[in-house]
Amino acid sequence: MDFYAIYILEAHPTDVWQMQSNVRDNVLFATPKNDLERVNVANACWRKLGIKFPALVDSMDNRVEGAYTGWPDRLYLIDRGGRVIFKTKPGPFGFDPDELAKAMQGLHQ
Repeated sequence: MDFYAIYILEAHPTDVWQMQSNVRDNVLFATPKNDLERVNVANACWRKLGIKFPALVDSMDNRVEGAYTGWPDRLYLIDRGGRVIFKTKPGPFGFDPDELAKAMQGLHQ
């Protein structure tokens, strides 16, 4: 089983609006204007969050976010054929990792 994080839109860019927790944690990024800026912001986020599994970056046209409605964050389980077999409610408060674990266990039965 493979796990990927996909960086989509910057949730709280400094040029739009800011959360106090981002200021406190020094997570301050402007909206990326091109692919290279988006990759750089994504890399900084992955380092700061300590993500230990592969991460991908959505294109500037936000194709992945549009197809999967990943904003602000969401967990998906996709089978080998590319079919979505489980998705959580939007996060950060709308999903329960235990629900994903149960869905994953169902794959092995």
